[in-house]
Amino acid sequence: MAPHPSWDEQLFALFDDLEGQASALYELERDAELVDRSRAEYHHVTLDSRLVASLGSHLALTVAGVGRIEGELQRLGAGWCLLSGHAQDWIVRTPRIEVVQGASQRSVPEVAWSPLHKLSVSSALRRLAESQVRCVVHVGDAGQHEAVVRRVGADFVEISTPGDERVLISYDAISAVQSRD
Repeated sequence: MAPHPSWDEQLFALFDDLEGQASALYELERDAELVDRSRAEYHHVTLDSRLVASLGSHLALTVAGVGRIEGELQRLGAGWCLLSGHAQDWIVRTPRIEVVQGASQRSVPEVAWSPLHKLSVSSALRRLAESQVRCVVHVGDAGQHEAVVRRVGADFVEISTPGDERVLISYDAISAVQSRD
């Protein structure tokens, strides 16, 4: 027959058990707190920060006034991104993006972005004006303009249509610019 544990052994066993239970409860509370903190901090994550983490990835974007486009995310600037796919490039205004599929699970905070990520859409449009390539400018109401970008203003772009009509389009109206050449 095994000897009966002494009163002090029973007390130490009880304390060990209580300490184990307290430690387990602390771990549960700590894990819940970390999840809550992580959820609370997620509200700081922007679409652009998720897109920066997705550079080089194949994405499908649903864009207001355009619909679904797919391609490799090659560049991202302030309020725009460059998507290359199906033998054409798309300059997409990020405020016009409704749905993103295929994005990275990660995000990159703005402090870690390259200075190139701070370039505005006017920089991308100026490159089109310099190259004089044919394109289609898609505007928010599902309208589109076959065009060559001629000049880029502070908040608008000047295009010429195939009939050589000059048209001014506000940046805010542009959903995407699709290359034609």
